[in-house]
Amino acid sequence: MPTTTSIPTTKKPYLHEVDLMRLFFICGVLFNHTINVFTDAMTSNTDLPYYTVRSIRMMFHYTRMGFLFMSGLVLMMNYYNRHDWPTFFKKRYKGSIWNFILLAIATLNSATTLDVSKFSLQYLSYVIHGNQSYMYFMLIVMQLYLLFPAIVWLFKRWPDHHNRILAISFATQLVLMITIKYYLQGLDTSSWLYWFKNYSINVFSYQFYFIAGAYMSLHHAEVYQLIKRHIKAIATVTLSLSLGTIVYYRIWNEKVLGLNTDLATTPHQPYMFIYDTMMIVLVFWLGKQYASWREHGMPAWLDHLVQRCAKVSFGMYLNQIIGLTTLEAILSHLTLADWQLALLIPVGYGFVLVYSFALAWFCYKVAPFGILVGRPQKRHRTRIAPVTAVQETKSN
Repeated sequence: MPTTTSIPTTKKPYLHEVDLMRLFFICGVLFNHTINVFTDAMTSNTDLPYYTVRSIRMMFHYTRMGFLFMSGLVLMMNYYNRHDWPTFFKKRYKGSIWNFILLAIATLNSATTLDVSKFSLQYLSYVIHGNQSYMYFMLIVMQLYLLFPAIVWLFKRWPDHHNRILAISFATQLVLMITIKYYLQGLDTSSWLYWFKNYSINVFSYQFYFIAGAYMSLHHAEVYQLIKRHIKAIATVTLSLSLGTIVYYRIWNEKVLGLNTDLATTPHQPYMFIYDTMMIVLVFWLGKQYASWREHGMPAWLDHLVQRCAKVSFGMYLNQIIGLTTLEAILSHLTLADWQLALLIPVGYGFVLVYSFALAWFCYKVAPFGILVGRPQKRHRTRIAPVTAVQETKSN
């Protein structure tokens, strides 16, 4: 029988709650990307299997924003009271920039259209644009690192106005999403700089999630009490919004507005912003329930699994392309109907999830591969003690 007691309490419950949230969101991100592999393998993008799978994916689109929210939360939790920014930048970029560079090289090597004579230009394009192999997330996070000292300054500068900061950030994000959906999509932006017209890699397109994560880190106890009092209403509204994404995608975006699939399913929409925010709130509540369960009878094996997966969650994101590419290769050798592909999604997702974790954990435990998952191992040099005069005498 599984052990249900004696789970060590080396962390505060708040940190265990972060473990669950981090794992929840990264698993959702991998689920979305796995669905992309299956829909790309389908022969028709108009039949019921395709639309059913894409509709389900809309319900899980919040995970990208949730993972960005966690970035703001974890950074604020660890660095709010530290003021050594050179060390901060050194540590954060050391754990990310090398991954970004290597991922770009791996993507180029696997590209069927690679032109060796133009390797440097293609590589530079991949690095600047981050438009291959889900590299966009790395670009966003590295921009966040540059802005993070300003976020800390903002909360420290107005310590009694954190609620106002959050409210302004929310209103700004809502206006931004309305502008992107109903103004920018019909505007000729061909002459704009890439960073402005491709808002998916622009850090300011996600500013609310970083601010909300920072706010939650500083006020998690008060926020939880508020959520706890209204959890039934929150859960009901969130579930309704989740089901509403299907109507929003299929009817409003495609039928009424006539948007193509990419624009109809983008997370940069006012409706999706509200839904994503509600889901993050609900997952925060679930994290609290997990922390409570852990202290009152959670099986030890489950606790260890969650902690291990959470520890390498960023690494799972970094190496996911290997599992996804392998899955894509497997599906390319199978002759399956679209509905059969839809039914195989749980199997494919399980494969990507297990593969990504196993590879990330290997890199985390075996030097020097930790750099590939954002956790470079420290070098342990053997220090030789100086020989004293007494020791020399004894040895002679």
